[in-house]
Amino acid sequence: MNNTNQQSFISPFILASASPRRKELLEKAGYKFDIIVSDVDESKIFTAGISSAEFTRVAALAKAKDVAAKFPDRIVVAADTIVDYEGQIIGKPDSAEHAEEIIRKLFSKPHKVITGIAIIKKDAGLEIVDCDITTVYPKKMTEKQIAEHIASETWQGKAGAYGIQDGADEFVEKIDGSYTNVMGLSMELLERMLGKIS
Repeated sequence: MNNTNQQSFISPFILASASPRRKELLEKAGYKFDIIVSDVDESKIFTAGISSAEFTRVAALAKAKDVAAKFPDRIVVAADTIVDYEGQIIGKPDSAEHAEEIIRKLFSKPHKVITGIAIIKKDAGLEIVDCDITTVYPKKMTEKQIAEHIASETWQGKAGAYGIQDGADEFVEKIDGSYTNVMGLSMELLERMLGKIS
């Protein structure tokens, strides 16, 4: 399939996510898409016995399947991002106290940000699932910086209680891997996955 036909096949696709970061990344990259949010609650997904990477793939696939069931003739793209701290899955904080607990943990040593991506077109039998892993090497935050971060409430709705694009990069020494993956959608991985569609 040539690039023109490929674009015709995948565009506009459905983004099964309410994440403003994912929307912004896709718009900046020039993708055409509609947003239809999945009803899947990733906190209810069974995690016992699976790795953090596998969890993101399972969660992304569940979200994609949920939306694809309603729109079988459309390409659906879904994603799920978690933070892995020494093998422990860290999701979104549910309170300021929880956010502070997470921040103190994550900014004490390196951690991984993992995003699973699923692409489905149900009536074409298309199903592609993969994930990207980025290692974040943090700087030690002072008590004042932690307090200011919690007070800013920028941690709300973000896995790991921070958004690297919201000023948290000031507390990061370096990253090994995709920067956009830390934002919630590895654009490099998405491009490779879309390139497999024929």
